[in-house]
Amino acid sequence: MTTSSTTFESSDSRLLAYGREVNALLSSDSADGMADELWTMFSGYMLAQKELGHCPEIANTFFTFKDLLLFFEKIERIRSAG
Repeated sequence: MTTSSTTFESSDSRLLAYGREVNALLSSDSADGMADELWTMFSGYMLAQKELGHCPEIANTFFTFKDLLLFFEKIERIRSAG
């Protein structure tokens, strides 16, 4: 017989954990720097499309990229305000 226990985490502790991860991510660079790096990566990806061929998921990639940029813009506003 096996038993499993599930640990329930409060939303506050989960949010704190997310905050620690974001802080760790941004500790090496600013949000603006991260956005610049994202532009570099995405630009390279777009330039490589001729060699890579047709990609039906390109729209999804773009919107994911856009969401990441918006995330870093929000982070920078939070940092500036606080």
